[in-house]
Amino acid sequence: MPLSKAATALRQLLRCAHEFGQGCGTPKHALLRTLEKQTLTKAIDVVRLHDTLCFLRAYPDDAATLRQVERMMKAFSARGDFKKHRKELADTGIAGTQINFRFFAATAYWLARRWGRHLTIDWEEFEHRDRLENWLTSMTLYCETLGLDVYAFDVREWIERLKGPDETDAKFLLRRFQHMPMKSRASEVLLEDLDIPLCLRPGPTTPARTREKYMGVPIVYQTRSLSRIRPSVQEIVNRKPAVRVLSTREGHKIVELARATMATRSRDLDAFAYGSKHDVQLIDCANGLYIALVGVSPERRLFLETQYGFLVLRNGVPIGYGVLTGLFNSAEVAYTIFDNFRSGEAAAIFDWVLTAASRLMGADTILVDAYQIGQDNEDALRSGAWWFYHKLGFRPRNRAALEVMRKELKRMRGNPSHRSSVRTLTQLAEHNVFLNLGELRDDVLGILPLADLGLRVSDYLAARFGSDREAAVHTCSAEAQELLNVHSYRRFSNAERLVWNWWAPLVMCIPNITRWRNTDKRALVALIRAKSNRSELKYLRHFNAHTRLRNALQQLAIRGVR
Repeated sequence: MPLSKAATALRQLLRCAHEFGQGCGTPKHALLRTLEKQTLTKAIDVVRLHDTLCFLRAYPDDAATLRQVERMMKAFSARGDFKKHRKELADTGIAGTQINFRFFAATAYWLARRWGRHLTIDWEEFEHRDRLENWLTSMTLYCETLGLDVYAFDVREWIERLKGPDETDAKFLLRRFQHMPMKSRASEVLLEDLDIPLCLRPGPTTPARTREKYMGVPIVYQTRSLSRIRPSVQEIVNRKPAVRVLSTREGHKIVELARATMATRSRDLDAFAYGSKHDVQLIDCANGLYIALVGVSPERRLFLETQYGFLVLRNGVPIGYGVLTGLFNSAEVAYTIFDNFRSGEAAAIFDWVLTAASRLMGADTILVDAYQIGQDNEDALRSGAWWFYHKLGFRPRNRAALEVMRKELKRMRGNPSHRSSVRTLTQLAEHNVFLNLGELRDDVLGILPLADLGLRVSDYLAARFGSDREAAVHTCSAEAQELLNVHSYRRFSNAERLVWNWWAPLVMCIPNITRWRNTDKRALVALIRAKSNRSELKYLRHFNAHTRLRNALQQLAIRGVR
């Protein structure tokens, strides 16, 4: 069948969208004007047009092309082909479409707070509604149990009866979960265990990929081919990008954008869900590329490590995201570029992520977890993620994995068309891979068994306090104050006291801490207090500089557990 004028124009646009340089913008602009007026017949082509518009918004050739793109995106939900295929386009994140996902608690609460009128429960997909019924009495007042104990309405009927006239079932339920008589983390675990399927109906301001853009950066036009030049490791380390600490107002915009970016793609990320608007930094990577680092709210930070979520922006448009986790002058990286932006710059962008890990986290060893390269991750296996990181300089440390790698490289040298089998990639993906920017060492994330520290602390608490963990917190807190010569605990902020209580049991387990010099003890106190600082990077700098503590924790971890 001959292609329609619209389909022909779309295919021509798809072929030339990633071509840049003199004269490349003119045909794109002409094709966009054609597609603005033409109707596509297939739902998949509507998605392709939308995703190409998103790409050209991030990589515009010139001002005229960008204006055309913005006009088409603003009117996208009014297109006839979009309206025809609206139901088929659910979960694409296009403005005007519904999002269905079993969001984690923090994101579900955020959606209910911001767009409660658009959030509902998908009862047909709700598998654990009978378990929810058991919690109704904990969500209501005692006087309401007169009816709850007698009438045999099902849980959906009860929620319809209990909610307000202007509330949806999801908004009512999520609000009641937040006010249940239990600790917030316990209610979140319960909510996530129920695995409630939610539906976010479209509205004028609900999250949509069509509207995703941070307006706080200048536009840079793409006037030459996309960069495929790989800098050396030394260049990555020596880069000194401009880093701007954002105001609370701008930080809030980034955190909201990051959360929305996850929601529109049916994903969830704790570093964004618990992101702090007070701890957001913008790294200028040049040519319109920015990395927005989002710190975690103090009460939700990891106990030992420092973790930041990051959003990759091109001209303000989110094109990828990830997580940086740092400790012991090392960092773990998780990194994703969204499908419609995998245009050949993925490696160049990742190099800037490595720069962020090196410059801001002080990391000379960088780790990619086995899951990211294919362990229990079919998408990563199929995409050949292991070889992507190998080309960037990452190598396994496991001897068996190194042997498999050497054999594969030998096959590739003998046959350039050779491609690794799924079986081989699965073997390679069983182990973490590392990039060494400095000397090879073992006191790094992914090698040092930090989990054993937790078991050592549990052994200590079990032997001394048993089930009375409340007494353990009170006693260890007081003893740690005496041990570390803390005389002004009352001057600690609430956040500092919270972190102090986290650390106190570990402090009591540190070997030979009574022999530490006073300067080392004072440095440990400053380090613990810094964990609740506005920027968690301050804590990380304190930790990396505290040689006595690092050695002690390493010794404690490698002692093993009984």
